[in-house]
Amino acid sequence: MPSATCVSCNGQRPAALVRPKTSEPYCKQCFFDAFEREIHETIVKEQLFKPGETIAVAASGGKDSTVLAHVLKLLNERHSYGLKLVLLSIDEGITGYRDDSLETVKRNQQQYELPLIILTYKELYGWSMDEIVKAVGRKNNCTFCGVFRRQALDRGAMKLSVNKIATGHNADDIAETILMNILRGDIARLKRCTLIMTGDESDDSEGSIIPRCKPLKYAYEKEIVLYAFYKRLDYFSTECLYSPNAYRGNIRTYIKDLERLRPSSIIDIIHSGEQLLVKQSTKMPVQRVCERCSYCSSMPICKACLLIEGLNKGVPKLGIGKTERYRKEMQKKDECCSDQSLCHCMKEKLTVNEHN
Repeated sequence: MPSATCVSCNGQRPAALVRPKTSEPYCKQCFFDAFEREIHETIVKEQLFKPGETIAVAASGGKDSTVLAHVLKLLNERHSYGLKLVLLSIDEGITGYRDDSLETVKRNQQQYELPLIILTYKELYGWSMDEIVKAVGRKNNCTFCGVFRRQALDRGAMKLSVNKIATGHNADDIAETILMNILRGDIARLKRCTLIMTGDESDDSEGSIIPRCKPLKYAYEKEIVLYAFYKRLDYFSTECLYSPNAYRGNIRTYIKDLERLRPSSIIDIIHSGEQLLVKQSTKMPVQRVCERCSYCSSMPICKACLLIEGLNKGVPKLGIGKTERYRKEMQKKDECCSDQSLCHCMKEKLTVNEHN
C-alpha cells in the first residue's frame, strides 16, 4: 500500500492505491468518485443516452460488464438519467467457461435487481462453440465467436425491444482494436473502431441493427479491476479456454509493454485513432441487407450465414480469409450430392463405415 497521502482530498485520508491512468496516489473513496465521475462525464459529453430509453447491458459476468452494470445502475439513480436497464447475456456453449460465468451473471441479476435474458449459439445457429472448435480447430475459432456474438446481441436486443446496447469495451480494448486494424490494413473498421456510438444516425458505415455505445471507452482496464476489487463486486475472472491463440492476444501483450513504459500510451493511441482521416477516394463497404437472414451486411450474404453454411456443409473455412478455394470445394460437393445416384461423398462415408 502506498505510504503517501491522497492527492485528491488534500491528504485527509491515506492513499490506498496509485491510479494507473495518472500515476498519482488516491484513497479508495476518492478513486471511486473520480472513476464514476469520469464515466458520467463521458456519458453526458457524448450524449449516449436519452431519458426514457431502455438500455441492454451486454453482460458476460467478467469484470468489464459487471463494473458497467454496477456503475450504470448507480449513475442512473444518482443523476436521474431516466433509463430502464436490462441485462443481456450470450451463451456461446463453452463448457467449463461460459456455463460458470453465467452463474455470476445470474447473481448479478439478483444483486442489481435487473431483468435478464440469455440466448445461446445453439438455439440461434445450431452450433455451440465447443462443436465449432471440434470442426475448425483452435486457430480460427475466434472469428466464428466474434461474428456470431455480435449478431446474437442484436437478436437479443430486438427481443427485449431496447433502444441501445451498452458494451463493456474499455480503453485497452479500443487501443488494441486500433492497432489490429492498422496492422491488417482494415480501413473500414479503422474508420469506425474509435467511435463511442455505432449504428446511430451519425454512423454511416456498416453497423449493427441496434445502436451500441461504450461508456467505459476512456476507462483503463487496470482501473476497472481496481474498482471491482475495492468495491467487492462479484465477477468471473477466468480467461476463455479458446482465446489464448487469438491474434488479439499478441496485440494485448504489446499494449501492456507500452503501458509499463508510458502509462498514457493507451489514451494516446485512442486519441491518434480519433484523428485519423480516410481519403474520400478510398472505396468503403456499402451497407446492405443479407439475402438470407436480413441482418446488415456489406455483402449479399452476411458473414454469419456464410460461416454457418460452411459448417453445415463440411467446409468450415468457407468464411475465413480467402475463401475462393473453399467455395469451389463446396460447389463441387453440391453438384455431386445433387445427383440421384450414389455420389462419391456418400461412397466415402460407406467405405469408412465398412472399414470401421
